[in-house]
Amino acid sequence: MTSSSSPSQEPQRIAHAYPEGLRADALMEEDVAWSHEIDGERDGDQFDRSERAALRRVAGLSTELEDVTEVEYRQLRLERVVLVGVWTTGTAQDADNSLAELAALAETAGALVLDGVIQRRDKPDAATFIGSGKALELRDIVVESGADTVICDGELSPGQLIALEDVVKVKVIDRTALILDIFAQHAKSREGKAQVALAQMQYMLPRLRGWGQSLSRQMGGGKGGGLATRGPGETKIETDRRRIREKMAKMRREIADMKTGREIKRQERKRHKVPSVAIAGYTNAGKSSLLNRLTGAGVLVENSLFATLDPTVRRAETPSGRLYTLADTVGFVRHLPHHLVEAFRSTMEEVGESDLILHVVDGSHPTPEEQLAAVREVIRDVGATGVPEIVVINKADAADPLTLQRLMRNEKRSIAVSARTGLGIAELLALIDKELPRPSVEIEALVPYTHGKLVARAHSDGEVISEEHTPEGTLLKARVHEELAADLAPYVPAPAA
Repeated sequence: MTSSSSPSQEPQRIAHAYPEGLRADALMEEDVAWSHEIDGERDGDQFDRSERAALRRVAGLSTELEDVTEVEYRQLRLERVVLVGVWTTGTAQDADNSLAELAALAETAGALVLDGVIQRRDKPDAATFIGSGKALELRDIVVESGADTVICDGELSPGQLIALEDVVKVKVIDRTALILDIFAQHAKSREGKAQVALAQMQYMLPRLRGWGQSLSRQMGGGKGGGLATRGPGETKIETDRRRIREKMAKMRREIADMKTGREIKRQERKRHKVPSVAIAGYTNAGKSSLLNRLTGAGVLVENSLFATLDPTVRRAETPSGRLYTLADTVGFVRHLPHHLVEAFRSTMEEVGESDLILHVVDGSHPTPEEQLAAVREVIRDVGATGVPEIVVINKADAADPLTLQRLMRNEKRSIAVSARTGLGIAELLALIDKELPRPSVEIEALVPYTHGKLVARAHSDGEVISEEHTPEGTLLKARVHEELAADLAPYVPAPAA
């Protein structure tokens, strides 16, 4: 056929070319394509049906090592992974950023990222997360790249994990399991290890499954079984679940005991009226670097996610000489598994019990506003919404100036700093001094030299306005708390007649 069809004939030709069931789809696609060309107008980036459903590779995710000998590779024992995400809302850039964060998490866990793909869907497939046809395409990518693990950007149900594994024929884990694995690697203290173990058991309990003989009934009766032992008994999975529940109950008791010890320390600080500041923020935003810069604490600093799991509390001093405590807390992340929020609730209470929150955000990150929103969601979960907050925009030396301006315009109580170079640290210390709660009673007292401890307490627990040494003792003018004011009351000079 050499003659070309006129526009008026085109819909008719398509109608005959497609099977009956696909006719409406074909017409809809043609209408969409035609509507984009009217008057040269564009309604954003449009995807046809095949592009919307395709697995789209995300560039720049591969972290495959070069020039690594076989012996070195065996020593590293890195898992080779392919990432897969489902893009349901937001822009294509949002979806790419989410998968890039998953790649960073995988690297932190010690994996080697070979490839990353995203599928555009209204919602994840109930059976295999990405749909059965796309699961077969994913299997081809896994075979082609030589991967041994697939990591899904979301929390999968037990059924989805099993179904996807059956198709791709390699291990499949989800975002939650990956974060739990990172926490397990980084937990150092007894409490941190217990919290991670509890979260892992909560996650594993509904996902236990047996293979072959492990599903068979445990024999109870029969020869030599004794009385009251006959019958079906427990399945292996039932036994495992019961043991896990018993371990979880034991872990909860241990964590509760450790929480009591930390509460005693916190109450001691409150009794001495030492204000507390909590550093909270997204993982890898530079919280530990900031703590080191403010206090010289020497806390571990790594360019990796979740380097800090155990809260570190250090004493610090404002420019005016007031003492306060700084607590470095665990980093947050988007879609932080609820198992972890629950297990680390006692640790996160450091944030809720503080007088001031330094909310650290990475100014050089592509989407710092999303980091702020994710952290504030967790802060709400632990009931710390009433604590004053200063937004500390870290890594200002590497940030885009326009991003800094936008953040400082949107966040009224914010300051830009660089924990690496020291930029803005002096201004931040002055702001902390200004925002910390001040002692409520102003008092003037002539303290005998024999009661020097009261003067020392005024310096450590209050604000000394002036101090003068006289023959009778130390003439002290200070702002102090009610308890110290009561102790100083006997030495307040009587008013002149």
